[in-house]
Amino acid sequence: MRKWLIITGTILFILVGCRNQDETKDEGQKEETPTEETENDSDKKDAHSSVQHMDYKAEVAPDFSAEELTKDPAGNWVTNGGNIYNGRYSPLEKIDTSNVKNLKVEWVTSLGSGSEFKYSGEATPLVYDGVMFTITGANVVQALDAKTGEIIWEYTPQIADGLDTVCCGWTSRGVALGNGLVFVGLLDARLIALDQKTGELVWETQVAEWEKGYTITSAPLFYDGKVYTGIAGGEYGIRGFLAAYDAEMGRELWRTYTLPAPGEEGSETWPEDSNSAITGGAPIWQTPAVDPELGMIYFATGNTSPDLDGSNREGDNLYSDSVLALDADTGDYQWHFQEVHHDIWDMDPANPVVLFDVEMDGQMKKGIAQAGKTGWVYILDRTNGEPLIGIEEKPVPQDDRQKTSPTQPFPIGDNFVPQSISEEDIKNDLPEDFEGKVGDMFTPFWDEPMTIKPSPQGGANWPPSAYNPNTEMFYVLGNDNYFAYAHYAEDEANKFVEGKEWIGSIWQPVENTPSRGTVTAIDIKTNKIVWQKNWDSIAYSGILTTKGNLVFTGHNDGRIIAYDATTGDQVWEFMTDAGANAPPITYEVDGKQYISIFSAGNTLAGSKHGDKIYTFSLEGEYASLEDIPEDAINTSPVHKDTDNDNSEGVTESDGGEVAEQGLKLYENNCLACHGAEGVGGHNGPNIENATLSDEELVEQIKKGGGSMPKFEDILSEEEINALVEYLKTLMNKDE
Repeated sequence: MRKWLIITGTILFILVGCRNQDETKDEGQKEETPTEETENDSDKKDAHSSVQHMDYKAEVAPDFSAEELTKDPAGNWVTNGGNIYNGRYSPLEKIDTSNVKNLKVEWVTSLGSGSEFKYSGEATPLVYDGVMFTITGANVVQALDAKTGEIIWEYTPQIADGLDTVCCGWTSRGVALGNGLVFVGLLDARLIALDQKTGELVWETQVAEWEKGYTITSAPLFYDGKVYTGIAGGEYGIRGFLAAYDAEMGRELWRTYTLPAPGEEGSETWPEDSNSAITGGAPIWQTPAVDPELGMIYFATGNTSPDLDGSNREGDNLYSDSVLALDADTGDYQWHFQEVHHDIWDMDPANPVVLFDVEMDGQMKKGIAQAGKTGWVYILDRTNGEPLIGIEEKPVPQDDRQKTSPTQPFPIGDNFVPQSISEEDIKNDLPEDFEGKVGDMFTPFWDEPMTIKPSPQGGANWPPSAYNPNTEMFYVLGNDNYFAYAHYAEDEANKFVEGKEWIGSIWQPVENTPSRGTVTAIDIKTNKIVWQKNWDSIAYSGILTTKGNLVFTGHNDGRIIAYDATTGDQVWEFMTDAGANAPPITYEVDGKQYISIFSAGNTLAGSKHGDKIYTFSLEGEYASLEDIPEDAINTSPVHKDTDNDNSEGVTESDGGEVAEQGLKLYENNCLACHGAEGVGGHNGPNIENATLSDEELVEQIKKGGGSMPKFEDILSEEEINALVEYLKTLMNKDE
């Protein structure tokens, strides 16, 4: 069995798995006391850098009313999901299926940071009164003229030295806006507010301790004078929570934990003698949604900890893997629906929830949809959490050692990715020397490798879905690939150490097998597929839909693509210079409609990295990359030609000067998947187990393999050799 791990680990040198999850709360899991004091002293502000390049001539955002925040985004795009329903639908229709073929580049801006391989570009820009606000994977925040792309101001944080607890690539999914402030969650678990006109720091609050595994990758949400943020870190044995902060000062107003304390409702779904209330996980990876009329805030929670080992956490393990509703004003529990009981496969819901209103059976229904890693869309009544379309509890395979749940929820409707491995799949997709077992979704595993679908990448992962009220269709991206699981009770991964990854078992993609993606339109009234497009790579960006009957999304190969929202016919595409792994948006300035996307690549998608925002219009000038003159690209005066590494190294090398150079390359290219010192990091195999020669290491780094990207076009020969020298110090630790 160890041989299986070592062989697979050496071939898949940089695992590009995907873990994106959410956090929620539990009834009674609310703290009235704030966390640490808001930090406004001059010493803290000195650690931040704000530079203004142009006068800010636009209006500042107001203290948005509920009506303004629930309105479909037309001229502006003021929340991460377009509005606080998270629907990513725009009523703009000047660009439609009849003329979208005429879209050309209006402007391009090189943001100048976050292009190293450890970073991922996943941000949704915001737009208000002709100004765009965006953030890179390096947490650099910038305000741009939305008509020209010229940079108005830039803010650079000082990320905590030694930060090494960020799962799955350094990223930010966006910022929030309101009351003249830009709100930002930082990777080291701080929440900050910047002056909208200058980018200067106004306040700063420490939400949690990154040293214990907490981080923030989601965009905050501004609503009713509050800023809401969840916390990530389910792989580190943290206690998930959602917290609300006063938008003016950063003072914590309430905190609701997603794990029940002993004696609280839900605690009976965990063993009595466990530390589950403190180390059980259930993080929050995405931006919540709000229904002001009902007074509820909604989100989904992530995986349990330890993620893949259920042997010591008998029960359903609430409120992990659940959609949760809280009172938006107080944080009090309202309802929950658990999508996966006692999860041991990392099938937690990572996709943002979407609120919608639709007529069903002659009555208007208030719905909420969540696209799961399971490959199903869970469609619920958002007033009470009951299914709007049936969801049945069905028996599933059992393994007493894993304390598996006897049943799992099966939504009525279509799955948008395969949930089993057929004989044809084995023949066509699996290598001839494949010797492991295969199973269906919910098949348990123990000490022999078990390959199932969907994988931890999904189904649906973090890339946001969208709902179009005109077509009454829900649009979702899906992933279809092969992952193998195995359990080792004696493995170091099964031992909890604060601040260290705690997975509990072994998982990794099956080498030499295909990864595929889907773009799917689902009838919101029936949960049935209307149309589906199949890709030859995972779908890892997000979706925008418009009244112009269009669906826009990005592709790993760099394309932004438009489909007819009704039929699924492709009607336009444009090839950018890096992986288009962020959700597109649309907005209007002076009567002109624009489409924008952040094209910067993604660590876990293994796509080419970059640093540019591309913005298109019907009056745009450039039809292809080759048409764009270099001097027409806006560039950052601050970050141009810099590596923007705002934190110090987290490891030390004892292999000499060349190995020290390799350590820096490791941190920027490998750490996101392998963790500090390569000890079986964030979905990447343990490098200490590798037995490759120098020549084999060089070849593996250059050519990649399986889910590992190739680095021959990213790193020079000298850099690859330096990286090999550092990797040898990790592989030879015990010699």
